[in-house]
Amino acid sequence: MSGSTSHAESAFTFIPRGAAIQEFIVAGHNIVQNFPEAALYDLVPHPHFGETVGRTTNRIKGAVLHNLNGKTYHLTANNGAHSLHGGPTGWGKRTWEGPQNVERRGKEGIFFRHVSKDGEEGFPGTVEARVWYVAGKEEGKTVLSVEYEVELVGDECQETVVGVTNHSYFNLNLPAPTVEGTVCTIGSTLYQEITPEGIPTGKITTYPSLPSTPNTPFTLGATDPDPDDCFIMNPDPATIPLDTRSLPLKTIATMYHPHTGLHLEIDSTEPAFQFYCGRFVDVAECETSQGAKVEKRGKRCGICVEPSRYVDAAGREEWRGMCRLRKGEVFGSRSEYRAWKD
Repeated sequence: MSGSTSHAESAFTFIPRGAAIQEFIVAGHNIVQNFPEAALYDLVPHPHFGETVGRTTNRIKGAVLHNLNGKTYHLTANNGAHSLHGGPTGWGKRTWEGPQNVERRGKEGIFFRHVSKDGEEGFPGTVEARVWYVAGKEEGKTVLSVEYEVELVGDECQETVVGVTNHSYFNLNLPAPTVEGTVCTIGSTLYQEITPEGIPTGKITTYPSLPSTPNTPFTLGATDPDPDDCFIMNPDPATIPLDTRSLPLKTIATMYHPHTGLHLEIDSTEPAFQFYCGRFVDVAECETSQGAKVEKRGKRCGICVEPSRYVDAAGREEWRGMCRLRKGEVFGSRSEYRAWKD
């Protein structure tokens, strides 16, 4: 079963596997990497195409949580010694309940729900995750609003850690195999300095290989620039709430491709975002159930912009407040994707 919304030449398709965005069509152009059949998402190994990532986002150093509920929890490592995107069978690999047609904030939307049991991938506590997708048209632009909510519903413990984001790979020039020629901006030049394994050193500093002023355009070439880093919109972790939905939306990234004339703007309430140009993508050619060929996907096939909390926020005491979920509390975030054609 899949859910879809349609507005003239703009349309979306969502699937229960990972509560994923399968299609994001703007002026007749699909702008996300996908598989044409939902079954292929389980059959073909792929790097989180369109998935709702959780129970946490990005990496947790050493796949371990110290001093949570007064205990140490060992997580399932799936990125060397570290936990990445909730583990090998995180929320993006799970089948969610839905899609269900609902009303959200006065508009028609699509709803998915997932209950993650205590102990999954080593994380404590049973939690319920919810995703709302609301699509529409505003001032001639195709708009997709994505809202996340997580609650600790089990009685196994008093606190856990959570983080949720979407992992779509955007390519405004499909079916071109790479994003070469895409003109981008990002809303911050601050980033988390990392080790070669992608683990934060603890330092937040200016990114060295992109324009030094936020929102300055840069063009992606055949190989460079090639960021895979977490950029920081709010560098004061003490001021970041567990539920960011009451905060104003801020533009974290934009994209434009001159060949198609397509634009994409991504806004979020989140304090950080990963900007990734797909350097590790290696998806094999496959076939649909009807024998139709699906082309392989490789490096730089798409751009991920993942609104989130800090990398390793769950693992570091000084950052944990932004992702620590206690009984009676709600984790929340909100993002919007605005796309249009010249």
